[in-house]
Amino acid sequence: MEPNEAQELQEVAEDIEKADTKRENALRPVAFTMSVMAVLVAITTVLGHRTHTEAVLKRAEASDVWNEYQAKKNRAYDTALITDLLGVVTIADKEAAAKIAKGYSDHQGKWAEDFKEEQEEALGLEENVKLAERQARFFDLGEALLEIGLVISSVTLLTRTKFYWYIGILFSIAGVASALTVLFLR
Repeated sequence: MEPNEAQELQEVAEDIEKADTKRENALRPVAFTMSVMAVLVAITTVLGHRTHTEAVLKRAEASDVWNEYQAKKNRAYDTALITDLLGVVTIADKEAAAKIAKGYSDHQGKWAEDFKEEQEEALGLEENVKLAERQARFFDLGEALLEIGLVISSVTLLTRTKFYWYIGILFSIAGVASALTVLFLR
């Protein structure tokens, strides 16, 4: 090999190295964007899971209130039956029967107020469940769009075509918008 050939080979190798460095530098914004997208996916996922958990807990709380409401309704019905029975059965001590019937009647009045309060509480909790479920759906959509954006952006690293990076950014923006929509739900 002649000295000129060796020098030419070295120059070609240096040119290739410079081109590789240029390509790597051109892909740094893509890699950084993908890192940001991955963080946003993680945040959206955690928020979505917490919102789903909140919906489940609120549903259980509403169920507990409805169960208490139903138990009191059953007691009120039983008390009404006993009061009716005391009115038609012949009892030796009519004063005692009247006193018992009055006590049952007082309970009925108090329970009527309790029914209304518990029903309103349970309905309020059910509204909270619906809100949490709507929020969770937006977080889920945001998570999916961010993941799609991340995957599409990663194609840029394989193809060296920035078109995929731009499409990935669009999907990610849509994902962030979906997640932020939760702030406006009431």
